[in-house]
Amino acid sequence: MSGSSVASILIVDDDRRNLMALQELLQGLGQNLVLADSGEEALRCVLKQEFAVILLDVRMPGVDGFETARLIRERQRSRHTPVIFVTAATEDVTSMFRGYEVGAVDYIVKPLVPEVLKSKVAVFIELYAKNA
Repeated sequence: MSGSSVASILIVDDDRRNLMALQELLQGLGQNLVLADSGEEALRCVLKQEFAVILLDVRMPGVDGFETARLIRERQRSRHTPVIFVTAATEDVTSMFRGYEVGAVDYIVKPLVPEVLKSKVAVFIELYAKNA
């Protein structure tokens, strides 16, 4: 993959407003943004393609973020895909540890700081490009 190639980023959140806000923040990176509104839909997306990074909401109905991350990690092809949990400031330390246990590489707390989010995602895009 050359430096000019486009990477795919999966954004998962059950709240459409959050999906749109994340899409708006990240569209300037010039990457392929794939949106999923549930853990189940995210898993279907992961079956279809590879992602440079996954932004995953922790609290979702049905398959929550923790279970989604665990299932992503079970697949050989997506085992090493970086998962960044996006969570409300009300999450406790135990919940954060649980996220790291299921394979999260980072947490971003809402309300998001746009520059921090873009910088973190850009690092994983660069790593993906170097390793592809």
